[in-house]
Amino acid sequence: MNGITWIHVAGGVTALVSGAVAVAVRKGGGMHVSAGTWFCIAMFVLGVTASILAPFKSPPDSPIGGIMVCYFVATAWMTARRRSGTPGRFEKIACAIVLVIAAAIIGHGFEIALAPPGQFPGPPGPGALFGLGGICLLAGLLDLKFIIRGKLSTTQRIARHLWRMCFALFIATGSFFLGQQKVMPQAVRGSPILFVLAFAPFALMLFWLARVWFSRMISGLKLHDAATGIPTTRDGVTEI
Repeated sequence: MNGITWIHVAGGVTALVSGAVAVAVRKGGGMHVSAGTWFCIAMFVLGVTASILAPFKSPPDSPIGGIMVCYFVATAWMTARRRSGTPGRFEKIACAIVLVIAAAIIGHGFEIALAPPGQFPGPPGPGALFGLGGICLLAGLLDLKFIIRGKLSTTQRIARHLWRMCFALFIATGSFFLGQQKVMPQAVRGSPILFVLAFAPFALMLFWLARVWFSRMISGLKLHDAATGIPTTRDGVTEI
């Protein structure tokens, strides 16, 4: 498993760097699109290798977490690329997968919560599992709504892309800054700055969602389509 472990580490480093670049540069520009593509590739590698390595951990872990990572990255990328805003076979399969993932995570949360003390030592606890399962359930229900409705407006498509990419970025930052503190200098372990860096994608997500949904109320605001960077005025939203 050493080779897969190193691929996993390389994927994580690439995801952090490319994700930071995608956040920092002009949205919709060539650099943003390129960095976002590399971020999706790196996160997909991260998810696949995590699923392979999970059963070999001590104690063994579930591969569901890695599959979940692949789901969020793949649906975010496809949302950006499918400019028509209509669902296809991919969205239907992804919806079914994430609903199964949600059921498995929430079910395991109840299993831990109802188990005798000490049967499931260590993290994650039931609270974390219920929260993670709830996010997956929300994603699945939004997928189902998208499929039934049959169309996303430009604003809805950008918002769908944003929150899924930001959540995927949180998985990368949280896994590194909180989950890998043992490789960091002793002086920074447990530091509040690590928690800030880990949860920064949520702050970015709220900021950009606010800009998307309330753009009509902010004078002179210009949004950028992360998929192509092509200007449009569909649904009253200007993208540059």
